[in-house]
Amino acid sequence: MTVELGRVGVWAIASEWEGRAAEAAELERLGFRALWLGGAPDASVLHLVRELLDATEELVIATGILNVWTTPAAEVNAGYRELAWTDRFLVGVGAGHREKVGDRYHSPYQKLVHYLDELDVPRDRLALAALGPRVLRLAAARTSVAHPYLVTPEQTAQARETIGAGTVLAPEQHVVLEEDPAVARAAAREGLSFYLTLENYTRNWLRGGFTEEDLLDGGSDRLVDALVAWGDAERVARRVREHHEAGADHVSVQLLGTRRESSPEFRELAAALVG
Repeated sequence: MTVELGRVGVWAIASEWEGRAAEAAELERLGFRALWLGGAPDASVLHLVRELLDATEELVIATGILNVWTTPAAEVNAGYRELAWTDRFLVGVGAGHREKVGDRYHSPYQKLVHYLDELDVPRDRLALAALGPRVLRLAAARTSVAHPYLVTPEQTAQARETIGAGTVLAPEQHVVLEEDPAVARAAAREGLSFYLTLENYTRNWLRGGFTEEDLLDGGSDRLVDALVAWGDAERVARRVREHHEAGADHVSVQLLGTRRESSPEFRELAAALVG
């Protein structure tokens, strides 16, 4: 049985959740159903997964993602066996980016196929980071969850068409809780700056209808507004609903800006997203 992600979760950098198990329990009380841990360098993040699982009762903890170039499959297998007692652990893997991996990065699709072959993790406990149609189809064929990152609702609709029914579609959504357009877009551009240097993302945005000009100078307002939901919690909730209406089963929200770690923002979002 596929891990029950629910409709809405939280995506955050793993290092931000070290020693914050009580806050994960608060996310659970607010009604978020999953916490995705991103930016982990290797399988050491599985110790944090265990800590967060122990502190919660229903919250799914997902890795988003374990990089196939830097995380040996054998280490993931060992970590999964230690956590196989729970149905709240989702192993998310992905190919990462050439700019971060270096010379090892070649034939990423084949690397993903071989890595999935090496994993001893049940399909219904696996998620695959996927942007383009080829990897989306691989996610549908070999895992239970396709996890696109930094995509628009229109791209979510395209992803659903690509993977068909039967595979959970779980996009991530950047969020800035700020109603002033200049302040919100400044925070959004800061959050996007790293991804604008990565070919996998820029190529996907171009494939989605943006232009080379949209990628310049920190991103055009058009690009920023499409990728980052900003405004009050109700406006953010509308964007999340657009993903759901486009075919997403689960949307994980990632808070950007100076208040990103504060629970009051999560409470605002929960009130709008969870009800």
